[in-house]
Amino acid sequence: MVALVVAAGLSVAVGSNALSPAEIWHALATPDGAVTDQIVRDLRVPRTIAAVVAGVALGLAGALIQAFTRNPLGDPGILGVDAGAALFVAIGVVLGAVTAVQFLPWAFGGALLVTVAVYAIGGAGRGGPDPVRLTLAGVAVGAVLMGVTSAMMLLDPVTFARLRGWNAGSFVERGWDVILPVVPFVGCGVVVALACARSLNSLGLGDELASSLGTRLVRTRVLSIAAITVLAGSATAIAGPIAFVGLMAPHVARWIVGPDQRWILPYTMVIAPTVLLVSDVIGRVILWPSEVPVGIVTAFVGAPVLIALVRRARASSL
Repeated sequence: MVALVVAAGLSVAVGSNALSPAEIWHALATPDGAVTDQIVRDLRVPRTIAAVVAGVALGLAGALIQAFTRNPLGDPGILGVDAGAALFVAIGVVLGAVTAVQFLPWAFGGALLVTVAVYAIGGAGRGGPDPVRLTLAGVAVGAVLMGVTSAMMLLDPVTFARLRGWNAGSFVERGWDVILPVVPFVGCGVVVALACARSLNSLGLGDELASSLGTRLVRTRVLSIAAITVLAGSATAIAGPIAFVGLMAPHVARWIVGPDQRWILPYTMVIAPTVLLVSDVIGRVILWPSEVPVGIVTAFVGAPVLIALVRRARASSL
């Protein structure tokens, strides 16, 4: 929690114009319309809140995917959920849905469709869902959908001009009009995810043993898919597709607290936004005064983590 508070403070203070703690306090406590007040209240505070909300959503979505599919490489990006949400948002733009509120149903629809499709493809055949098949299915479906989205953007660059930064994963110009409509959905997703924690512990033991322990398998799967859809769709509506955060944060939480989902999920809610805030700050300063989208920074950080997880002897199961 301390790390999250520090990261949030850096997010407000660091940028093209570095601000002192006194200037930040003045902007928050006694604003008088100065330029620094506008920077803090209208730009950096909403941007910080957007990163926290998106981080919580991405982290929990990744943790649910890993527990639900028993796949240690589960992540909204790797399993194609982000790509499905991004494609549906692009379709919504073509049809004229260009506001933040209208992004939400399109992102939810895409996330739901891809979550169900990847699970169906990865679970086809004998033995039920397999982590390797789920990963391969997610990568394949995600690649196809991202290709379609890129083709749509290239064919109509004028319409998609405002989505170029969003498609790379960015919190630039994310104001309250983008954040507030998403917060209730993320809140609902958090409640459902935490409510599923005990059942997910049983599900990790296998379907037969979980059923013998009294776990309602269908109910748990439906609620998990619903939470993944809402959380991944909300994060995509805010910032665009951001990969690897949902992969890294649950593993860090698991290293700290062990395999119990009742602890992994709350810890992930702190770790994921911290990672996202730090990545956003790095993106602001690494090519100062220009910015690198946070989605690119998390890709640079997350790729080595993915390689390390693949090379681990226990990467085949949770």
